[in-house]
Amino acid sequence: MSETDPTLKGRRQGSRIKQVEPEWSRRRFLLETGRTAAIAAGVGVVGYWAYSADPVRHQRQAVLTIPDFRVAPSTLHPVLVMVRGTSVEAMVRESVAALGGMQRFVQRGDTVLLKPNVGWDRQPEQAANTNPEVVAAVAGLCREAGAGRVWVTDCSINDPHRSFARSGIEVAAQQAGAVVKLPGSADFRPTDMRGTVLKVWPVAHFFHQADKVINLPVVKQHSLSGCTLAMKNWYGVLGGQRNRLHQDIHVSIVDLAAAMRPTLTIMDATRVLKHNGPSGGSLDDVVRVNTLLAGLDEVAMDTCALQWLDLTLEQVPYLAMAEARGLGRTDWRSVHWVERQVGA
Repeated sequence: MSETDPTLKGRRQGSRIKQVEPEWSRRRFLLETGRTAAIAAGVGVVGYWAYSADPVRHQRQAVLTIPDFRVAPSTLHPVLVMVRGTSVEAMVRESVAALGGMQRFVQRGDTVLLKPNVGWDRQPEQAANTNPEVVAAVAGLCREAGAGRVWVTDCSINDPHRSFARSGIEVAAQQAGAVVKLPGSADFRPTDMRGTVLKVWPVAHFFHQADKVINLPVVKQHSLSGCTLAMKNWYGVLGGQRNRLHQDIHVSIVDLAAAMRPTLTIMDATRVLKHNGPSGGSLDDVVRVNTLLAGLDEVAMDTCALQWLDLTLEQVPYLAMAEARGLGRTDWRSVHWVERQVGA
């Protein structure tokens, strides 16, 4: 091919010839570039309109409700029992026996869920959590009554593994034949609590699987509500941002107590965290009371427990609010109650 070939344009630069692309190739390049840009622009427009800031929607979960776990009332037995002593197991046995025995509350094959307070990474002597001996004794009675399964759970505020281990509750429960259930992020179900403040909220699904629920609170001072007792202990069934409920804490406590109607409540006042609750930390804040309360009226039980925290009924607004909602009686001495002493 010679320099004069019409398909090429070139010019001599010294002894070399510089070749230039054919003009049709240049035009094709420009056309292709324009076409690609148009396609990209179109994709961008479609992508813009198709984009959504909403998260990917998963299948909507059904909103559940909490069962009523109460047993039938009985005029043969007291509503509240106060037991004093130094042997925790003997005190638990005496308190439950006075209420009619665990067979009144647990039937053979039942799945029984125990709800102690295990909110904090604290040792038993610091009284921030329920006494592990109480948990073990109640679990043992449930097994003796023929329970098919006994579970122990709480939604801890501190790390749950450390809280259950350091409190002694994990080992105590396991030695008594119970299974510790630590709820993970997938273990909550949307639940209609039907409250004034507490509406639909995530609740640990173990409470939807149990046949019976036994509340095992500890007596403590609380910086916001004045105290944390039986009714306040139900905070531990909830997931989500529970601190939001502190904005109207007394109404929230009543909402919880209205939603959670346990089979039985046994309140630990063996050690009482009298100051700097609910987490405590110093043994100087703890006093020995060596008492248990067991009963079926959590309003009466909470009011009775105020004596160990030097609080009055007027200082704890949620109690009168709970009574007004029909959840129990603040005049605990007006209910059928008995007092017992075990041991020396």
